[in-house]
Amino acid sequence: DNGPVALAGIMGGAATAVSAETDTILLESAYFDPDAIAGRARRAGLSTDASYRFERGVDFAATGQALARATQLITGICGGNAGPVAETVGTLPLRPPIVLRAARVGKVLGIPFTHEAIERYLSSLGLDARRLDPGLPDAEYRVIPSSYRFDLKIESDLIEELARLYGYDNIPPLAPVAELRMLPQPEREQPLDRLRETLVARDYQEVITYSFVDAAWEAALAPGVAPVALKNPIASQMGVMRSTLLGGLIDVLKTNLNRRQTRVRIMETGRCYLAKEQGFDQPLRIAGLAYGPAVAEQWGVETRTVDFYDVKADLEALSWPRSLRFPAAKHPALHPGQSAEVWLGADNLGWLGVLHPALVQQWDLPEAPVLFELNVAPLLTRRLPQHEGIPRFPEVRRDLAVIVRQEITAQTLLDAMYSARIASVTEIVLFDIYRGKHIDYDKKSLAFRVLMQDNQKTLTDGEVDAIMAQLTDLLRQQFNAQLRS
Repeated sequence: DNGPVALAGIMGGAATAVSAETDTILLESAYFDPDAIAGRARRAGLSTDASYRFERGVDFAATGQALARATQLITGICGGNAGPVAETVGTLPLRPPIVLRAARVGKVLGIPFTHEAIERYLSSLGLDARRLDPGLPDAEYRVIPSSYRFDLKIESDLIEELARLYGYDNIPPLAPVAELRMLPQPEREQPLDRLRETLVARDYQEVITYSFVDAAWEAALAPGVAPVALKNPIASQMGVMRSTLLGGLIDVLKTNLNRRQTRVRIMETGRCYLAKEQGFDQPLRIAGLAYGPAVAEQWGVETRTVDFYDVKADLEALSWPRSLRFPAAKHPALHPGQSAEVWLGADNLGWLGVLHPALVQQWDLPEAPVLFELNVAPLLTRRLPQHEGIPRFPEVRRDLAVIVRQEITAQTLLDAMYSARIASVTEIVLFDIYRGKHIDYDKKSLAFRVLMQDNQKTLTDGEVDAIMAQLTDLLRQQFNAQLRS
């Protein structure tokens, strides 16, 4: 009634402490729930024996016995008389029974246990164990743990006790027996390791970077994305979750440049983290960076810097035998004239391009690296091969050179010609681009190799001329292309 006297289960107060003048003592024997005590002593800056014990649990059924023993010691040593006992019983823990299966004991430990042995071991532990259905060979036991055994909660805890009493050294080390068989691998799917192996075979080295990144990276590399902020970052420069893999790759590049590595080709696969209206999206992506010479220094190849088309070839190998498209597009982190989206059929995989000059200056890089970042999911499916007979009739090649405006890309013309679906046309490939003499300054000449073949007969000159005329008319109508003479 006069105010607080202690921190329950942690430490008593100074006003109620025992001194040499104390002639009346009140003994308290109590049980405190571990969940109510856990962490409170640390928050108060205290570390006591009481908190250490109550946090880990004490025997809630022994409070009366402990009180009687303490009273006996005090009156026997110091004298005095014991007063009445005031008892308040609150909500005590329940010890629900644990079901122990005899068959499960032998399966987990790998040795047979008789019912007599199980009952002997359980009784030696002071546990209330009752065998259900004694007539059955695989009978179960209903075991009620003692009040002081807080560690016994599930069936596995009892099995561990049986193993301890039986003796770990007495359990024979038997080699496991398992069925070894090939797991089915759908032919239309390919593992992520196949993508890694493809890039490693093309001279990339795999790296693993942190998912926690600098907020400044995200602002520079993905300005339109609000990164997921961490409530308790482990460092000031690791305060947000990455929404792109490019920042980690550039950081690895900086580390290598500081160690005088002049040629760096690295790749990484990992999750990115994007906030949605409800929850988060965690797409799996693959990204890469190429910097420095295109090939290692050697006598057989002239040294040149890696460029956009070197990395473009790496991505085409990544998707083979399916073809990628690279329409020009602008990305805030990439060079406006050397960046493109990457498409696989109707799927937009990601981006390819040279790092933006402003970011090259911001990161203090001697040269601009070439970067790519793609979504992995569409690349993990592949087209099944279809058998086709070897053609018996000769292939015909014709070249088609047209003059178009500078802003029209070669990919646009290729898409238009392929969309015409001319039966005898097997392949159309760009092999030359010309700007200069005899061509207007705002135009360019694109030359295509057109391969034609019919599996049923030899194509005549008239049929070949008709196909070429059809392609020429198509380009003239859609792009105002002029045939270059």
